[in-house]
Amino acid sequence: MEIKKYIAENESRMLEDLFSLIRIPSISAKPEHHDDMLACAERWAQLLLAAGADEALVMPSAGNPIVFGQKIVDPEAKTVLIYAHYDVMPAEPLELWKSNPFEPEVRDGHIWARGADDDKGQSFIQVKAFEYLVKNNLLTHNVKFIFEGEEEIGSPSLEGFCQEHKELLKADVILVSDTSMLGADLPSLTTGLRGLAYWEIEVTGPNRDLHSGHFGGAVANPINVLCRMISKVTDADGRITVPGFYDDVEEVPQAEREMIARIPFDEEKYKKAIGVNALFGEKGYSTLERNSCRPSFDVCGIWGGYTGEGSKTVLPSKAYAKVSCRLVPHQDHHKISQLFADYIMAIAPDTVQVKVTPMHGGQGYVCPITLPAYQAAEKGFTKAFGKKPLAVRRGGSIPIISTFEQVLGIKTILMGFGLESNAIHSPNENIPLDILRKGIEAVVEFHLNY
Repeated sequence: MEIKKYIAENESRMLEDLFSLIRIPSISAKPEHHDDMLACAERWAQLLLAAGADEALVMPSAGNPIVFGQKIVDPEAKTVLIYAHYDVMPAEPLELWKSNPFEPEVRDGHIWARGADDDKGQSFIQVKAFEYLVKNNLLTHNVKFIFEGEEEIGSPSLEGFCQEHKELLKADVILVSDTSMLGADLPSLTTGLRGLAYWEIEVTGPNRDLHSGHFGGAVANPINVLCRMISKVTDADGRITVPGFYDDVEEVPQAEREMIARIPFDEEKYKKAIGVNALFGEKGYSTLERNSCRPSFDVCGIWGGYTGEGSKTVLPSKAYAKVSCRLVPHQDHHKISQLFADYIMAIAPDTVQVKVTPMHGGQGYVCPITLPAYQAAEKGFTKAFGKKPLAVRRGGSIPIISTFEQVLGIKTILMGFGLESNAIHSPNENIPLDILRKGIEAVVEFHLNY
């Protein structure tokens, strides 16, 4: 049966499979969802078996359980390892959602829910393509699955799992759908990802909150100090000022910069889509270079003092910030983490106490476009979307991708179908039904050509 017909005849059943996953609030960042993580892993195992896997196991890790499944058609054949994650970001702020984030709704040709794209929707694409191939006896190579429940908190347990189960995960290539395209009518394959380093900064001043009238002007305010320190991390040209930060940054080759310049990009439309009047970034680079090939620094959250309703004249005892750097290939996140901590401690005044706690991190990744698996993915996109996909680097990070290469020795093909308008990590996350259908068709074509 042709894939388009198969999807049409089975779509209501397939969507209910996806919705059964979305309804489980598998939020890895919140301990109170511990039982939901196991429930989601178990549901994925059931769906893998139903799709045609020979086995599907919920396996323990140092953190949330990991789902492993496989279909071995020939021990001598090539093997594709499909990676995905079943955990999702918290849904807050809930009041900005137009519908319940964990009760999926289909409106205007889109599925609206937390995880509709990232990554339940995209992993659904992989599994339903696999289902079609198995049920129509079209699978000529082996397929393995590894689905984790900690990607949104940095995959802290997956490296250890990979180290422990190298033989089980042995494969020729890894296939991942957890990235995005340039547009619904502009398919693209991600060939590079930025790395990540993430910290929490704690600044402590007086031993308790103080009356700002009695003590203001005489005691250093931790929030003021924290803001001054953070402001020193970048200069007026958008360059990061941490000593040694750029030592391992490879300048983007001119040929690649020319390729990036050919990517269709409407800066006015880009600004309008995110509601800003002007853009800002490192001097000397285009917007597309800044958010894909160059490092960056951002404050992800900052708090302290009184933030409730009304006013309270308080000089706070403590202030906090969560900050991150996106890194480029060749920058080691461990090295950057130490350089940043050293810098913050060096510029901290003696009027406060400062603590820098490294959180999670990951290396960058680059995939050669000469790999046979990459070329199979190209054919998949071409068949489903009617045009050859562009090869692009993306600004996001999937730390485990570089870990796969280091631990398992396997390259990864980043065959993602997300769109900027899908609002992942934000209220009203969604995915177009048309993209789901084309995604399944593209992945089927990948397997047929690999």
